[in-house]
Amino acid sequence: MTNHPPKSASIDSKKSYETIRRVTIVGGIVDLLLSCLKVSGGVIFQSQVLIADGIHSLSDLLTDAIVLFTARQASFEADREHPYGHGRIQAIGTGILAVSLGVVAIGIGWDAIRTLLGNQPLAAPGWIALGIGIVSVLAKEIIFQYTMRAARRLRSGLLKANAWHSRSDALSSLVVIVGVGAAMLGFPWADAAGALVVALLIAYAAYQIGKEAVEELIDTAVDSGMQASIRSSAGEVPGVLDVHELRTRTTGGDVLADMHVRVNPRISVSEGHQIADEVVQRLRENFEELTDIVVHIDPEDDSDSMLNGKLLDRNVLEITLQKVLVEFGLDWNVVKAQPNYLTLHFLKNQTHAQLILPCPNEAMMSDLRQISPAIIRRIISTTELDDVEVLVSIASCP
Repeated sequence: MTNHPPKSASIDSKKSYETIRRVTIVGGIVDLLLSCLKVSGGVIFQSQVLIADGIHSLSDLLTDAIVLFTARQASFEADREHPYGHGRIQAIGTGILAVSLGVVAIGIGWDAIRTLLGNQPLAAPGWIALGIGIVSVLAKEIIFQYTMRAARRLRSGLLKANAWHSRSDALSSLVVIVGVGAAMLGFPWADAAGALVVALLIAYAAYQIGKEAVEELIDTAVDSGMQASIRSSAGEVPGVLDVHELRTRTTGGDVLADMHVRVNPRISVSEGHQIADEVVQRLRENFEELTDIVVHIDPEDDSDSMLNGKLLDRNVLEITLQKVLVEFGLDWNVVKAQPNYLTLHFLKNQTHAQLILPCPNEAMMSDLRQISPAIIRRIISTTELDDVEVLVSIASCP
């Protein structure tokens, strides 16, 4: 089995963190300014939906804080205590964010429902409240584009998620515009109804964020399309006959994979290892998100649980072979001096042996041809071998 540790990031982790930090701080400043503008404008102009959206923007500061914290932790290299890195901290932080957003959504939604069902008169907001909503949409869209460009440059899933969070804020601000505009046209209830829609949007975002965090924490596999691509890419390597038992999981935006690769059962261990190395290299070239890959070489498809061949004790087997060969007048020490004198293959619940004998003189060659079937029968009857092949080493011939 070939175990390849996580590859080094192509972009320096510290520089990556500094970029994420700078982008997130800019977004946080915008969120803070928008929150103050929306909440104060909502209070002054009596717009509940604007207040709700302002609280949403304020909650985005928590998102920014989690991004900064998790990005900092993710910048640390893997160590002895954390051999797979620190990516799972991102999932934990994201889960906390999802819960907090859910609480905010419940609070805003409950307040909107109370307003809609209450007896107090509903006030209609003015043009300034509408203008605040438009400013919010433009500002959040600019932040989305700015953050997304950095996310693509750094290949940062965390930053990409935060960018889409800004885009969702822009969409909720559109709801604000619709709610405020409808209230100004004589439908004052539309403002509170808009706040309820914003609450639902926040709740949905919380669900999606929480779902992704939980999937990462419970080692959910990548989508079937990527799995098929991984199988296809590994199967294109010369010497690979089949790819099976592929398992994948994610951590901090990175993908970890382990798989079984079937090769010709008669090749050497070193050739099998070389094939595994080539599979890893091919996958890393084709999938940037694959950071940790384990390839197990199989001589046959062992996904069938019935294939449980028993391992023979080689030392015990050699003692028995020595006795058999001595019976037929062969010197075991000379046999053992041959390179690769004994090779064992464990295939389809059977054990096959290949025994290489030294080159005899011309007088003994005919005798060896006659006694080799008897040697094979004797070995099979006295050992747990299912099949024996006896060969003569030409290299040892004079």
